[in-house]
Amino acid sequence: MPDFALEIGLGGCVVGLDEVGRGPLAGPVVAAAAWLDPALTYPGLDDSKRLTARRREALAVSLDKTAVVCLGRAEIEEIDRLNILQATFLAMRRAFEALAERLGRPIDHALIDGPLAPGLPCPAHPVVGGDHLSLSIAAASVVAKVHRDALMAELAQAFPGYGWERNAGYGTAAHLAALEQLGPTPHHRRSFAPVARLCR
Repeated sequence: MPDFALEIGLGGCVVGLDEVGRGPLAGPVVAAAAWLDPALTYPGLDDSKRLTARRREALAVSLDKTAVVCLGRAEIEEIDRLNILQATFLAMRRAFEALAERLGRPIDHALIDGPLAPGLPCPAHPVVGGDHLSLSIAAASVVAKVHRDALMAELAQAFPGYGWERNAGYGTAAHLAALEQLGPTPHHRRSFAPVARLCR
């Protein structure tokens, strides 16, 4: 289970960042930046991928009261123009900037889930598997996942047939079949091969 060891080891004001949505064929990439109070406990908080949807949603509500978490996103046009890695970094920077403004204090360190880190105004520390090591990263992963899943379910109502309420835009067999039959929507990433092939 994640804990505060990394945050305490760095010292000062430490935040965690994670993203959701690098792999899907549709929808934005969403990042979250989180600051948690080391004096509090966060029972049940874990990597969002290890939790049920119901548990994630309950934790997101709880974190709204016990932590400071802000979101950032990169839109379809930015993903197609920049590439998915740079768009992910852009979403992370937006989340970080929103969190820094809301905290109203300097951030000393940022823990980033994964092997790479965006350029930030403070030292950024990549942590492979960080969402099950750091509570701050785990909180970011949960809030980003809940937000993006809700967004894709909302988009599914406007663009039925692709199953986004179930697959969140990932390239499942049903989603790929719908792409072939219905064609791409404005929310599909045209720089991703299965979509690009249908746009030629």
